[in-house]
Amino acid sequence: MCFRGENKVQYLPIFTKLDDKPVLVVGGGDVALRKCRAFLKARANVTLVAPEFCDELLALAEQNEVNLITDTFKEQHLDQQMLVIAATDIESVNKDVFELANARNIFVNVVDDQPKCSFIFPSIVDRDPITIAISSAGTAPVLARRLREKLETLIPQHIGPLATLVGSFRDKVKQRFKHFADRRQFWEGVFDSSVVSKVQAGNTDAATAQLEQLLDAKPEPEGEVYVVGAGPGDPELLTLKALQLMQQADVVVYDYLVSDEIMDLVRRDADLVCVGKRLGDHSVAQEDTNQMLVDFAKQGKKVCRIKGGDPFIYGRGGEEVQVLAANKVRYQIVPGITAAAGCSAYAGIPLTHRDHAQAIQFVTGHCKKDGQELDWQSLAKPNQTLAIYMGVIKSPHIQAQLLKHGRGADTPVAIIENGTRKEQRVVTGQLGELADLISRHSIISPALLIIGEVASLHHQLAWFGQTEQTSSFAQPITGVA
Repeated sequence: MCFRGENKVQYLPIFTKLDDKPVLVVGGGDVALRKCRAFLKARANVTLVAPEFCDELLALAEQNEVNLITDTFKEQHLDQQMLVIAATDIESVNKDVFELANARNIFVNVVDDQPKCSFIFPSIVDRDPITIAISSAGTAPVLARRLREKLETLIPQHIGPLATLVGSFRDKVKQRFKHFADRRQFWEGVFDSSVVSKVQAGNTDAATAQLEQLLDAKPEPEGEVYVVGAGPGDPELLTLKALQLMQQADVVVYDYLVSDEIMDLVRRDADLVCVGKRLGDHSVAQEDTNQMLVDFAKQGKKVCRIKGGDPFIYGRGGEEVQVLAANKVRYQIVPGITAAAGCSAYAGIPLTHRDHAQAIQFVTGHCKKDGQELDWQSLAKPNQTLAIYMGVIKSPHIQAQLLKHGRGADTPVAIIENGTRKEQRVVTGQLGELADLISRHSIISPALLIIGEVASLHHQLAWFGQTEQTSSFAQPITGVA
């Protein structure tokens, strides 16, 4: 069997220890400086050869960080070198460096000339001492850089300090657990424990103390609940912390309002439990959901309670956290972009505007059965914006009450269905026809009602505010009565 593809260059990904090892950079400009800094970070012994050098390299030489040889490149400069970089803008010099180094079996890299590279610099995600290298084998370095940017958002900053901490315990763990399987089980328990959250919070002393305790005894696994806001639907609106905790959870308890694209980002082997509520169909009572979170945590599981929008804005997150606190269950709260902010922005509707609205009120169309009637006199004031959640079914009542209490029938309104998602739809009109617009355009939940003068700005701002800046979403369908 042959593993060599014809005309295809392959690179073996390895990490090389360069402490005090001799490396040569041919060149004295900005590119040479960048490569030099990479070598210095690896604590290599760096020599540069060039007829002249930039000021930054001269400064490094004055600090005894690098060795400079003011000369044109000659073969003897390769003597005793382990790695060589050709970083000049003279093609003939770069060619000589490559051929001479290659003849000596010295690893060589000619910058931006992939065929003349026996090794390449990958794009790096640095969480010292954790390092992730990404390579396209020199074929698409910009794509590799874009992938690195994606990983930068996924990998939390505390991974580096966590790796440093557990690394300091490796010898102790080897003494405590003689078998590899036992050591692996111990470390799995550590990474599932609150040691991680303590490091994340910057409390290294507490994390160290807990590691010492874990070494002395094998405690029961610690459960925890993450109350996470998933935003209005677009997965790119997730916060970094939300994404990180979603991928740590053993159990994910979710609502119908959480989009499929977001659910695709949870840990693949997590148990999924739907407790969604739709009008007339509460598949799981709120009290049962509260108890479920407690029970899972008491079993030692990491539970992600993920909600559409923000968990503390019409998401019943406050009720759930009250129950968790009463049962002494550890929890974290991760805010999300609430529907009013996300949907209005994607529809090109500012919630406040100096010329149109100096105030905003967030209102829900559904309250508890014994809840008080809304303060319609306050809601009907001019020069303010109403963002009404879950108002589709009660739109006739909302329309009638606002008109009754003085809001003009010609007040602009916008109905945003499936806001921020691929299927987003925006219907605009006037307050006097709100219920008819919803009926005529067959609006279904989830939908947000925006009532106020700012809704008239949708036609000015929707194209630039949504379609160009958020190219993954179609231009909203707009119906005007």
